[in-house]
Order: sequence, then structure tokens, then C-alpha cells
Amino acid sequence: MRRRGTNSCAGAWRVAARLGCMAAILGANTSTFAAEPNPLPQLNPFETDALCTPRNVVDELVERRLRELGLKPAKLCSDAVFVRRVFLETTGTLPTAPEAAAFIQSRDPDKRRALIDRLLEREEFADYQAMRWSDALRIKAEFPINLWPNAAQTYHRWVRAALRDNMPYDAFARELLTASGSNFRVPPVNFWRATQNREPVGLAQTVALTFMGTRAERWPSNKLAGLAAFFSQVGYKSTGEWKEEIVFWNPAASNAAPSGVLPNGKTVVFDGQRDPRALFADWLVDPKNPWFTRAVVNRIWAWLFGRGIVHEPDDLRPDNPPSHPDLLARLEVELIAARYDLKQLYRLILNSQTWQRSCIPTSNDPRAEIHFAHYPLRRLDAEVLIDAICRLTGSGEKYTSAIPEPFTVMPADQRAVALPDGSVTSPFLELFGRPPRDTGLFAERNNRITAAQRLHLLNSSHIQRKLEDSPLVRNLGRSGQSPREIIQGVYLAILSRYPTDAELKTVAEHFRAGAGRSREAALDLAWALLNSPEFLFQH
Repeated sequence: MRRRGTNSCAGAWRVAARLGCMAAILGANTSTFAAEPNPLPQLNPFETDALCTPRNVVDELVERRLRELGLKPAKLCSDAVFVRRVFLETTGTLPTAPEAAAFIQSRDPDKRRALIDRLLEREEFADYQAMRWSDALRIKAEFPINLWPNAAQTYHRWVRAALRDNMPYDAFARELLTASGSNFRVPPVNFWRATQNREPVGLAQTVALTFMGTRAERWPSNKLAGLAAFFSQVGYKSTGEWKEEIVFWNPAASNAAPSGVLPNGKTVVFDGQRDPRALFADWLVDPKNPWFTRAVVNRIWAWLFGRGIVHEPDDLRPDNPPSHPDLLARLEVELIAARYDLKQLYRLILNSQTWQRSCIPTSNDPRAEIHFAHYPLRRLDAEVLIDAICRLTGSGEKYTSAIPEPFTVMPADQRAVALPDGSVTSPFLELFGRPPRDTGLFAERNNRITAAQRLHLLNSSHIQRKLEDSPLVRNLGRSGQSPREIIQGVYLAILSRYPTDAELKTVAEHFRAGAGRSREAALDLAWALLNSPEFLFQH
């Protein structure tokens, strides 16, 4: 690394070592931030002392369980934490500094609900949720899924459009399960191609994992065989067009079964009049089905909290009970009543005090996190993290495929969360645990922080170049802003909050020590904040 970068790194850590925000986000007593009076509209950057009363059925059921266990819930998160959290969780993006400042300063008592409603209608919501579903649906062009780039593109576009238009989830599942036609012209048929094993047993395992949240390979062999029979008449054939494949119902298949057995034990005889996949879909999306609604409710809860009511969220089985059986059952009822409108489920959870609690626990009891007494800390997704860094620094990222083909060359301003193909990647995404999309398992994504990741953020030329060329610091020397205004702007942009009095005093001293070199001081501050747990973790 160049000498200048080393000096910047050292300066950044001198700032970081003196900033209280690093310890506070990990649970330190934030009352230590009280100092001289600060005219900024916040005192405690992480929590609020607002009265906590249950807002909806989610809160009632979670708090009842906490009382039974003798656990005290955390306080509500501050407005600054909320605006950052809800932007990241719904759209995969940070709020801009003006968006964060406007929300923090707003006096509207209904502003949290109103912001949730607005974010659920943004295009970025469709992008981010499509990324999550693409992980589960294994949208990947190359080995071992081998959808091929043009099919992966068309499949991803269909999934994103369905989420943007709020297609009811039961209709979404039925489309995927019953589709026939060209992988290029009928996007949902790619569900039947996006699996490593296209034999009936392999297809059954894929269906069970995706729509029932269970790992059918652990079932008794006769139960798995009964489900596999519904997919024994799925046929595949090539055409004269390069890499085109037709998925179709083939009742004449050599291994076609005359009947199947549903997971509830009911035998269904195939009469040759309807595709057995449609017969299975009829059973699956029925509101009385004990698997379908529960699986998607648990999956979305896991996306919003980092862990499911049943954890892992794709491991539903009798000997892996939910932490809150009543809550899971009630959320099923709510989604069915909403006619499988997933945005309504998001609204219910996001508006709850349970989701809006602070990440600072009230005790060290390990049951507190399992029972959602506080918001669980977790590192940002790889795609979200690099998008945030690129947006803050006004830079782009190069994404490539190991096998360059049409549709694998991405534009310079491509957002990582909107990448349509799991085969298109970057060294940063690989380092930070982006899932390979080989199995569709929730555990494929690895959000655990590692030493290599810390070193990359702290000491790599990749991050150094982005920061040094960033508009966040590039024009500060001639901006005419005071150090106080510069510091506030950097905090709002990176952490979505104003600095506390103590932080402002510490950083201002660093600016003064720089003898007027405000650009270098701002670079040190930006680098320190980008390396802080407060930036790297969803909190």
C-alpha cells in the first residue's frame, strides 16, 4: 500500500480508538455520551425512553412469552437506528443523509408507519426481496445449477416483477410449480431446472425445501418416494436454439408413477387428465395445509430478525419446535386472512415494537435473543455492504462471471443486490460470504465477520481508492464548511445519525490537530466509521 494510505489508516484508527460509538453498539452504557449541551435533535443515539406498550398481536404474543420466562425486553430503538434499520431491511440500501436528517427531525408521531409504507412501494424493495428469493430459488447460470445466463436473467426478472407487483404468494408458488414451456419464454419453468438433481426424488427435495421449509432427505424413504411420484412426469427436452430447454408434462415417462402420497398420508391417483404437479399444488396452497403458510411466515421473520421462529428457517420438523408456537400460528392466520399478501405481513412485523426494539440487551441470558427480547445484531449482507460503500464513495464495482457469456457483463453502476445471476460475482462478494446458490439453504449465506474481512476494510487498496476518490471527502477542502458541519455530514451519511457531544468533541480535536487539513481529517473519520461495528452490522 502507498505510504499515504498507511498514514490514513493510522489516522483512522487514532480516531476510532477514541470514539465511544464503537463500544456502544456492542452494548456499552450509552449514558457515558452525556457531555456539554448539544443542539442536535438526539441525546441517546441507540435507544429511546418512550413508553413501550404492545402495538399489535406480534407484541402481545412475544411479550407474553417473555413474561413467562422472566425476561425483560429491551427499550425501543431511537429514530436514527430505526431509519437506518428499516431502509436496510426493506430496500438493502442506506438512507441518504438528507433522508436520515429529515426523519430524525420530524415531529410526526406516525412517521415510522408512514416510512414503512413508502419503502414497501419503492423499486429497491423489489430488488432486495428478489435477491433473497433468488438465493432460495437457486438463480444461478453456471455449475452446478446450470440455468445458463439468458434463462437466469429472464427468471430473475419474473421473480422481481412478481414481488414488485405484490403477486399473492399462493399464486407465486402455483405458477412455479405448474409451469411448462421454454426456459427462455416461460420464466417460471426454470424452477424445475434450478436444481442439482432432476430425478423425481431430487425434485421432491427441492419442492419441500422451497415451499414447505423442510429437508425431505431426512424423511423415511417411503414418505419421500410418495412425494417424488408427483414429479415423476416432469419432462425435459432440448430445441434447436442454443441452450433452450422445454419443461413439460410427460405422462409417458418411463418412470412415471400411477399415484402419489401427499406428506399428510393421503394417496392421490393420477388419472391422466391433470398434471400431477397441479394436483400437488392444489394441496400445497390450500390454507388448511400445515406446511405452506408456516414456511413462508417463518422465512420472512428470519429475513427480518436474522433467525426464524423456527431456526433454521428451512428446517421445520417435529423435533425442532418454534420458540413462539402461538406467534407462528397467529402469523399464519394473518397471512391467510390477507390472501397471501406478503407486504401485509411485512407491515405487521415492521410496525411491531418487537422488531423496533434496541439491539442493546437488558441481560446476558442467552434465551433473550432466541425469544426476541432485543433486536439481534448481525453483519450486513455482502451485497448490501458493498452497495453501501459504493454509494457513500460515489464509486462502482466490477462484477464478472467465471464463464463470460451474454448477459454476464454488468454496467458500472450495477447494484450488487440487483445482480440477477449468482454466477456473476466479485472478490468482495466472495470474501464477505455471499451464498453460492447451490442448494437454496438459508445457511449458505455466511454473515460471520472474519479477520480477512476486517483486514480488507481496514488495509486494502480497494477501499482506500474508493474513499480517497469519494465526493464525501474530495471537495471538503474548498467547501467552506466548518469542522462541525463536516463531521455531522460524515456521520449522517455513514451512520445515519448525528454525532453525540462526546464524539463531536473528539473528532473536532482531531480536525484541529490536523492544522487545517480538513480533507485528510475527514478521510480519517470516514475510514474509522466504515470500519466500526455500527456501520458493518445491522442493529
